[in-house]
Amino acid sequence: MKKLMMVLVIGAMSMLIVGSAFAQTSTTQTLSLTVGSVYKMTVSGSPAAMNITTGTAGTDALTPVSDNSTTYSITQNNGNTVKITAGLSTALSAGYTLKLTLASTKGVSAGAVTLSTTAASVVTAIANGADAGQMINYSFAANASAGTLSTTSETVTLTLTN
Repeated sequence: MKKLMMVLVIGAMSMLIVGSAFAQTSTTQTLSLTVGSVYKMTVSGSPAAMNITTGTAGTDALTPVSDNSTTYSITQNNGNTVKITAGLSTALSAGYTLKLTLASTKGVSAGAVTLSTTAASVVTAIANGADAGQMINYSFAANASAGTLSTTSETVTLTLTN
């Protein structure tokens, strides 16, 4: 009888150990996920000074100068196409022209756009994603009849917009 009792006790303990080895519990969590509109744009710096110093005898248009030493990068996830506009903070005097060309692999470049205080589209139809290290090219032209121009600082505002 003692042997039978011992076997029953050991058997019961085995069932408890085996039963607890298969016991498990789980729970769940609900997450709310969103991604908002992201519009980011940076430039690599400012171009060097643009100095016109020569021209052709008998021609009013002096020899223009250009600079393509800077780049821009954008990231956008708007779901629609967006564009980049550019404008000057102050107008240039008559006889002086500043043009801007932006390269793009995600959109359509408008080519050389003459800048003024009214923002103009320089890249359109930019699809979702990123466009990194794209060239910025400035071209500065002047007419001899406009005279000399003291060092002038211009601010160009580039805006990523829909």
